Amino acid sequence: MPWQQLKIQTNKEQVEALQEWLESAGAAAVMLLDAGDQALLEPPPGATPLWDQIELVGIFTADSDMEALVEFLEKMLAAPLPAWRCELLEDKDWERAWMDHYHPMRFGQRLWVVPSWTPPPQPEAVNLLLDPGLAFGTGTHPTTALCLEWLDSLDLQGKTVIDYGCGSGILAIAALLLGAQRAIAVDNDPQALTATIANAERNGVAERLQVLAAEDADTLTPAMADVVVANILAAPLMALAPRLSALTRAGGQIALSGLIRSQEEEVAGVYASSFRLDPVAIREEDWCRISGRKP
Repeated sequence: MPWQQLKIQTNKEQVEALQEWLESAGAAAVMLLDAGDQALLEPPPGATPLWDQIELVGIFTADSDMEALVEFLEKMLAAPLPAWRCELLEDKDWERAWMDHYHPMRFGQRLWVVPSWTPPPQPEAVNLLLDPGLAFGTGTHPTTALCLEWLDSLDLQGKTVIDYGCGSGILAIAALLLGAQRAIAVDNDPQALTATIANAERNGVAERLQVLAAEDADTLTPAMADVVVANILAAPLMALAPRLSALTRAGGQIALSGLIRSQEEEVAGVYASSFRLDPVAIREEDWCRISGRKP
């Protein structure tokens, strides 16, 4: 299957925002290249790109409108896009480029996320076997890590969990493996739903997982969830506040991520009337997670 790749010459100051926008625009993968073309899908937890000049590569399906993508990025930057080019990517095993850099990772006290092609380092632990396919969510991104650590800290026994913006399904599946009775995964990307179903089957939790397209989420029952987690972006988090708040039962908990610190106050302000918010959790100085409990 042919793919398109958008290559952007950028720097350490712009790369995180551009990477986030490429992912939100539907990139199947995002890689960082140095001058020697050594690829990284995402920096591992606790690390940031060391290069002064970075080539950011977003990979998209062949039918993607790349002109519209460039217009979107320039609108978000409020400036012309730095030097960029678009290329056709024929029969290249781009998935292997990041698979070689993806290793088992521990989150909290109990949970490991393990690539499906790698033996678990602690077989007796809670091991989530993951192949993200074309969906965002491997655990390597700081916001995913923040959500996984939060889930690991909860008593989920017998609980109903909603993962809104599920990507690969990593958060919903983690909740089930950690003891939740039921999980509901919602996303507007059909590839994400496909990846979520496959990963749920791989981990033996498919019977307890309901997968919904975002347009069908209005069928969910108010106050049905003990736990709601949404790792998306600031704007949709604010737009979804009435829905996510309504889905959370009294006494239930919520976690919101996909945020940088400059967005924290605005997003928290939208949810403060419905939840008693915890201190904001920060990772790698810029990424954060807002959590709280509904009275």
